[in-house]
This record gives sequence, C-alpha cells and structure tokens, in this order.
Amino acid sequence: MSTAFNIQMNSSEGREGASYFDGNIFQYIGWSIVGYLVTVFTLGLCYPLALVMIYKWKAEHTVVGGRRLSFDGTAVQLFGNWIKWWLLCIVTLGIYSFWLVIKLEQWKVKHTHFAR
Repeated sequence: MSTAFNIQMNSSEGREGASYFDGNIFQYIGWSIVGYLVTVFTLGLCYPLALVMIYKWKAEHTVVGGRRLSFDGTAVQLFGNWIKWWLLCIVTLGIYSFWLVIKLEQWKVKHTHFAR
C-alpha cells in the first residue's frame, strides 16, 4: 500500500498546481512521541515547543497549488502568547478558552507561508 501511495504522489508532483501531503504515518507518530516526551519531561512548560514541531512538520510536507508550505513560527513566540492567553483564561474564569482555539489557529496561519 505504501508503494502505491508513493507512485501516486510522484506522478502528481510533476503537474503544476497539484496539491498533496507527502508526510507519512511513521514520521507523524515519531514527532508526536517526541512532542509528548518534551511536554511530560518539562511538566508542560515546553508544550508550545511540541506544537511548533508538529506545525513545522505538517507545513513542510504540504504542497498547495504546486507550492510547498513553510512554517516560521518559533516556540519562544508561541510561549509569549501562551502565557498571555492563559492569564486571560484565568481572569475571565475560563470564558476566554473559547477564543483560545481560534487565537492559536490565527497564530499558526500567520506563520505559515509558501516556501521560496
């Protein structure tokens, strides 16, 4: 099954304007395990780092309209926002958590670009 997937992906790479994702399940599992371990061993402090690792991997393996994506966000940038967002959640007694998902997605999209 893996071979058929690779053949299909290789044939679409030559077409201009093709959109596809060329990551595989083993890479995803590996990055997820690394992200989980980083989060657990730092008691959640480096959770933004785990998120950035996964976002970067997904972007680097995504091609939209024949152009590969890249992700330039850093864990330090996300950590600053993360602190601000969680303080807002505390101050608003959790009400801001409804906006937290949207803010995180906005940050992710802001740092996702077409690769040069």
